Amino acid sequence: MDNNSAAYWKATLGLLTKILVVWFLVSFGAGILFAPMLNSISLGGYPLGFWFAQQGSIYVFIALIFFYAKKMGEIDRQFDVHEE
Repeated sequence: MDNNSAAYWKATLGLLTKILVVWFLVSFGAGILFAPMLNSISLGGYPLGFWFAQQGSIYVFIALIFFYAKKMGEIDRQFDVHEE
């Protein structure tokens, strides 16, 4: 594997690692682990921990999909492996 390929995969895996950490923190962290602390805050009449477990995590996941697509496009262009 040449240096360019190694750098491309390092950038790709770095992006995936960041996205998976956010995914874990939002789904498991905000929805389960930190829910008792977040429940002291209300959003739309519902405790924030409950809101994250039911709706908030879905919004974050959708945002992560768009973020991933944008950043992967930038990485592909940076390493000249993009599609025309």
